[in-house]
Amino acid sequence: MITVVGTGTGAPPPARAEAALAGAGLVVGGRRHLAAVRVPGTAERIVLGPLAPALDAIERHLDKHGDAQPVVVLASGDPGFFGIVRALAERFGPESLAVSPGVSSVATAFARLGLTWDDAVVVSAHGRDLRTAVNVCRAHPKVAVLTGPGAGPAELGAALAYRSGERVLVVASSLGDPGGERVERVTPAEAATRDWGPAVSVVLCLDESRAVAPVRTVAGPPEGPARWALAETDFAHRDSMITKFEVRALALARLGPRRGDLVWDVGSGSGSVAVECARFGAAVTAIEKTRDGVERIRANAAAHGVDVQVVHGAAPTVLSDLDDPDAVFIGGGGRELPVIVTACARRARRAVVVAMAALDRVPAVREALTGAGFDCEGVLLQSSRLAPLPGDVTRLAATNPVFLLWGVRPPASTEGVPQ
Repeated sequence: MITVVGTGTGAPPPARAEAALAGAGLVVGGRRHLAAVRVPGTAERIVLGPLAPALDAIERHLDKHGDAQPVVVLASGDPGFFGIVRALAERFGPESLAVSPGVSSVATAFARLGLTWDDAVVVSAHGRDLRTAVNVCRAHPKVAVLTGPGAGPAELGAALAYRSGERVLVVASSLGDPGGERVERVTPAEAATRDWGPAVSVVLCLDESRAVAPVRTVAGPPEGPARWALAETDFAHRDSMITKFEVRALALARLGPRRGDLVWDVGSGSGSVAVECARFGAAVTAIEKTRDGVERIRANAAAHGVDVQVVHGAAPTVLSDLDDPDAVFIGGGGRELPVIVTACARRARRAVVVAMAALDRVPAVREALTGAGFDCEGVLLQSSRLAPLPGDVTRLAATNPVFLLWGVRPPASTEGVPQ
């Protein structure tokens, strides 16, 4: 049996560690954890650094001594929450673990602010690509980011300082240390200019206007919309200039927007596709060249309670200032459409979806997608909707046909993928 003790956010481990340590033959933990407890003189100590050597040492100890000399692992916070329990369970099996949890840094940080966190998104940037955490912070009003080297408050702030909406970062350092604990509110731009050092426990990213959520039944953010491909009447639009719901349904299926993604909606118009992608939890940037279109997109996003960052300008010129997307929807472009598709395809990590009304643009768009290394498919969508007639009868009213082409980057292909 391996006893795993979560020390919480305080410096010394809790009293419950004492009994487990008394008969231990091997004690594994961070340097400060080992210094704060009484390890038996006969027990071997291992200071946690790289995880693999520590796991190998535990396995050798168990093979040699079995249950005669128990193993104790000391870990910060709650070791079952983005902690060492996962690695231990994968290596030795969950049935071999006796876990005593502590209070996680996330719970402590929210407690310091007097906020519930049953509706928060928790994302780890420790040893992981920071872009996922950045996109989650852009899309959700209450996010906790577990930081690491090269992915701390400064890097997160730098990524969010530009077009991040009304976000504030709460940087919690040395949580539980009576002499060193700090909880500081800063803007992303302010966070980017600071050297925060190694004591940061967690960073909260908040849209404070939406930080207090209604009563929840299921913890975590909403899993996704109960319905999608909303009716055109659910959006403000001009002269029926909106992606019809039949087209939007297939476009969403091919875009696959999800939490942690960044989606571009180029030539956004009413922003219907942008809003629907945001409802699935993706971070979304809408590009629109008309001023009234920009205001319309913002109004539609607000009406549906989602964040959509709107860029006023014409593609492909304004695209160079944007972060690389996972997926792109292109619903406008005119004569410049093949150039726009090429620019988007060069930077999209996963997929590009293009909606067109003009038949003569299809070959050039297909060539642009295949030329960027995408597998390209497409359909002509032509639907007829039920429409009432006088006399309590119904007819079929045809909608305008739309070509939908999509390119998907092959899984094994890395050519042209932003690194």
